[in-house]
Amino acid sequence: MMLSQVEAMRDQLRPSERKLADYVIEAPREVLDLSMTEVAARAGVSQPTIARFCHALGFSGFREFKIRLAQGIAAEVPAVYRDVRADEPAPGVAAKVLDRTIGALIQVRNNLSSDSVASAIALLAEARRIEFYGAGGSGIAALDVQHKFFRLGVPSVAYSDPHTFLMSAALLGKGDVVVAISNTGRTRDIVDAARSALAAGAKVIAITHGNSPLARLATIGLYANVDEDTDIFSPMTSRVSHLAIGDILAVGVALRLGPELLGKLAEAKDILRRRRIEDAATSADKPAANTPATAKR
Repeated sequence: MMLSQVEAMRDQLRPSERKLADYVIEAPREVLDLSMTEVAARAGVSQPTIARFCHALGFSGFREFKIRLAQGIAAEVPAVYRDVRADEPAPGVAAKVLDRTIGALIQVRNNLSSDSVASAIALLAEARRIEFYGAGGSGIAALDVQHKFFRLGVPSVAYSDPHTFLMSAALLGKGDVVVAISNTGRTRDIVDAARSALAAGAKVIAITHGNSPLARLATIGLYANVDEDTDIFSPMTSRVSHLAIGDILAVGVALRLGPELLGKLAEAKDILRRRRIEDAATSADKPAANTPATAKR
């Protein structure tokens, strides 16, 4: 999405261009209705600054930038681009957090490569062994995604301790697959583990930011380009996006494994059902085993 791209590039821009970036993020729909001269006046920058800003984002000029901005705005649901204020009331906190999460998921849906998803599913369905790596908060996501594959009967394990997954990666081989999860894609331990797994002959699927060392290293990249202030708050929307991508992979692999898997899943669910404590009212409604209601006629 265009606004996310502007946010991601902001710190790399000149001071005057950052001023323009802030104005675009604050009032994107207003920018669409203005000429370059009007945008320069309202943002307090020069027209050459606008031209440099557009080129820095990879566009030929202001016109192409506005076209892409309009496309991005049309494809999204209402989202909040400001951080929650220190004095934010509870309703505002709830609305902004949920809007950011919804917006992040739609952004991932619009940008996720279907070809990459298909390739990742095929790789996982044929894998001899799957290992999920994540450090810190991403380790929680790795554990969650691995749990979904565990229920599919796929040999898999999740590691969140760097020492453990670095050693494990070196012991992998041909036919094994690593799913490396990282919000920034710049965590040294994760990148080193991915490099080690590749050197051992394994494949690496990265769930990460597209503009990162991990993304460039991976066999297949599934990108969640969600930018967050990780200096203050732990990543939230990116983690939800990673979990959603994990769901996509698990469902895709389940479909590839075919009808035999359905029987195994049914058996597993039946075992879990027996472990649950039934509600007293529900139990009372059920006929006893030897009552006439259950007897064969």
